Amino acid sequence: MFDNSQFQKLVEADNLTGEVTAVNRFIVEVKGLEGVRVGAQILFENGQRGMVREAYGDRVVLYNIDTEELPIGVLAVVENDILSVPVGEGLVGRVVNPMGQPLDGKGAIKATKKSGIFTPAPGIMDRKMLDEQLASGVTAVDSFFPIVLGQRIAILGDSKSGKSTFLSQLSANQEGTDRIVVYVLIGKRKVDVERLLRTLNESGAMEHTIVVLADIFDSLTQSYLAPYAACAMAEELWYNQNKDVIIIYDDLSSHAESYRQLSLLQEVDPGRDSYPGDIFYTHSSLLERAGKLLTNEKTLTSLPVVLTPNDDITAYLSTNVMSITDGQIIFDLGYFRKGIRPAVNAGLSVSRVGGQAQTKRQKQLSTALFKALAKYKQAEEFSHFSSQLSAETRLDLQRGKHLYQALGQKPEELFSLVEQQLMLETIMLPTDDQQIDITGLRQAVKDEAKHVKSEEDYDKVEAELLKKFGAKKVDAEEKSEKTEAPAEEKQPSEAKK
Repeated sequence: MFDNSQFQKLVEADNLTGEVTAVNRFIVEVKGLEGVRVGAQILFENGQRGMVREAYGDRVVLYNIDTEELPIGVLAVVENDILSVPVGEGLVGRVVNPMGQPLDGKGAIKATKKSGIFTPAPGIMDRKMLDEQLASGVTAVDSFFPIVLGQRIAILGDSKSGKSTFLSQLSANQEGTDRIVVYVLIGKRKVDVERLLRTLNESGAMEHTIVVLADIFDSLTQSYLAPYAACAMAEELWYNQNKDVIIIYDDLSSHAESYRQLSLLQEVDPGRDSYPGDIFYTHSSLLERAGKLLTNEKTLTSLPVVLTPNDDITAYLSTNVMSITDGQIIFDLGYFRKGIRPAVNAGLSVSRVGGQAQTKRQKQLSTALFKALAKYKQAEEFSHFSSQLSAETRLDLQRGKHLYQALGQKPEELFSLVEQQLMLETIMLPTDDQQIDITGLRQAVKDEAKHVKSEEDYDKVEAELLKKFGAKKVDAEEKSEKTEAPAEEKQPSEAKK
């Protein structure tokens, strides 16, 4: 039974009051509350909470935050002028709902401070240029499409194409740093939630992670509010605790769907794909809150996830998010089915600010890798039509195969930026179709990376690695010549006889 002493205190304090006159699932109409501001937090007599969506004099429309079971005639009182959630370091390592209530059975949240969830983004004059790379531990991303701390980069792909695996790898790779990860799960199934939490706990990533959960059984309003509430929790750590924070919105497709359903219930005119006209603002106002502050030089990095059924990235929602962000990493289901892990589409993915955080050596490697893979594709096509390949074409084929072997990663495998650089530059060294033991090389760079302190060390270590794991490929023609030579020498003597 709900203890309504808090409700009574608010009424006795002469806060604005009203009465529920109509309910349409999560849309509640209240008579009274004259003068209430949009976005205010409302407490109902039975303990449920709502948020003011629209106000027309004494007729106020609310979103019911808790459930759709709210009887007509229930009294309502203004609890706060803005919808707010608990924030602070007490949330780190916890699983909470969008209102900051614990869901992990570890007791009450130790947070003494509250913050509004719809805070404005920092202005242009409050921001600083982005210049530090965020290492994900995934070679295919860090080498080709580097993520920068403070960046907004979209993660797109069809269901089960490897997006969640990549994000859990990125989260696990922050261990040992001072960074906090805020993971927002919107409209997820219980099995997906349990799998992610198990992965975070097993990798140790949960110790520096806040999980904000609005699963498929929670109210539509909680799914809509979840990313804003999580962003408020991240901003407190960013602004006031001087932490670099990474926030993962998994996923904005479910968020947009929840908002669309709420808007249709509210009888808002539907636009393209039945989304309301302000769906772009809904996401842009959220994602533009990321960046790097001038005052403490700390960052908030946003990674919005968008579902692209049948790998169609031209849909309304995905193009909206791509136009808001500073790049996108696209996971291709076709690549995934071919066994390419991670299934990153190198032709469509891009990081528009990634080069700002790379060293000259990293940029040179990145350019060389793109060229090598393009030549490999051409050589592979050509090899289907001809059995006699030139030395250059054989080199392109061999190098491409080695690169694809090196770029493939298991979910539990992570490589530092130095390890990635050593591995890929070693593969790019040979000037003939030399075989390289990629498995041995991948293991060796883990040990050799700690010896790299300067640019000269890279060259020295890579030369040693190539010498150790490279073996000259003996050409089939050379073999045949060697075996035929003795036979030719015998022929004259046999002729004499």
